[in-house]
Amino acid sequence: MNQVNKIIYTCQSCGFQSPKWLGKCPDCGKWNSLTEEKTENHKTAGHQSAAVLSLEKIESISHQRISTGCGEFDRVLGGGIVPASVILVGGEPGIGKSTLLLQMSALLSAKAKVMYVLGEESPQQLKMRAERLGISGAGSLLLFPETTVEFILDAIKNNSPAVVVIDSIQTMNTASCESAPGTVSQIRECTQKLVAHAKESGTSLIIVGHVTKEGTIAGPKILEHMVDTVIYFEGERKFNFRILRTVKNRFGSTNEIGIFQMTGQGLSEVLNPAELFLSDRSASRAGIQVTTSMEGTRPMLCEIESLTNYSSFGNGRRLAQGIEVTRIFSIIAVIEKYLGIKTAEYDVYVNVVGGLKVFDPASDLAVALAVYSSFRNKPPRCLFSLGELSLTSEIRIVPFMNERIREGAKLGYQKMILPKGKEKITESFEGVEIIEVCSLEEAVEAGF
Repeated sequence: MNQVNKIIYTCQSCGFQSPKWLGKCPDCGKWNSLTEEKTENHKTAGHQSAAVLSLEKIESISHQRISTGCGEFDRVLGGGIVPASVILVGGEPGIGKSTLLLQMSALLSAKAKVMYVLGEESPQQLKMRAERLGISGAGSLLLFPETTVEFILDAIKNNSPAVVVIDSIQTMNTASCESAPGTVSQIRECTQKLVAHAKESGTSLIIVGHVTKEGTIAGPKILEHMVDTVIYFEGERKFNFRILRTVKNRFGSTNEIGIFQMTGQGLSEVLNPAELFLSDRSASRAGIQVTTSMEGTRPMLCEIESLTNYSSFGNGRRLAQGIEVTRIFSIIAVIEKYLGIKTAEYDVYVNVVGGLKVFDPASDLAVALAVYSSFRNKPPRCLFSLGELSLTSEIRIVPFMNERIREGAKLGYQKMILPKGKEKITESFEGVEIIEVCSLEEAVEAGF
């Protein structure tokens, strides 16, 4: 096969390519991010094309998922690892990706052969970490300290593992690319070769990827398109819990989460995550509301707290943690227009307790009531509320009403403010008083 070498300039931030050097990347706007790389164009002379197939003539196959032995990890994957699938696990350095995958690999090695490719640690360092985590009896866990993809593929062919963990893709390199490890070209070429081998051999692949300061996986965006599942491992360093969140899954639900707690013995599964994100509910104070957010198929109880304070600068600030600040702007605008209060000279702070990130619009009503409660300095008579708040102050019903109410009732909330629409509530909840409201004005009257 003939090869033609050519020089191309690649942006190390977004992967943009240019035939000449540019001081500023026209795609992402970064300065001095384009570096010179030599690439090889493979001509197709002598290459045999694959046959065109009819969908009806393709033989159906069914693969049983491989359970990792970790319930939360299986949850985000949709029930386990699909054979020949490629999973990309991203997260900030030090968040616990290697710890999670080492524990998962040890559990999985009890039923299948697992190969752990070490690109960042030595076998002795990983052994020390395994002893600290109390991992023993992982006889089928193979360790392979290597960063060259060609040698890794040979080791996979010779040992035939069911699952291979690559930790991490930023340390890998291939002989077909002359750029340094960690560059966009190296990450793309290494991933392409690993994915092609996984699809051909039936070996499942778990690739670890670091994230940039913007929160995206380092390397070209095409990296996420090449794999079957993309999982982000996230969490605040000041809290001891971690969230495993699915953002892409060809074989299951997206936006599914698994919750772990960081301990001295590693990561442990959280069986009842609702209590993890709730503070003491015995005393009702101003500026607090509890709601239920759906994370994939799991209802999560979360506590919203708000603080409004007179600003000494004249113009109030809007700050939010765990919730998009643009939603706070919309909710405050509705409060000012329809409840007749003015917050222009007040700072408004909104926080989700425990560092949990909430994207569900069902939390709109809880945010609005928490802000109103703090502004009036009046503790709410009803702590639990949920519903989507429209720009016309209407409270809209949200999906999975039964699951949300059941989760709240499980933790002892006997009074709830909900959107009007009892036909959506098909279950009966004894001991729970449901107050139906159509607008924010009715919700405030019922809650205060």
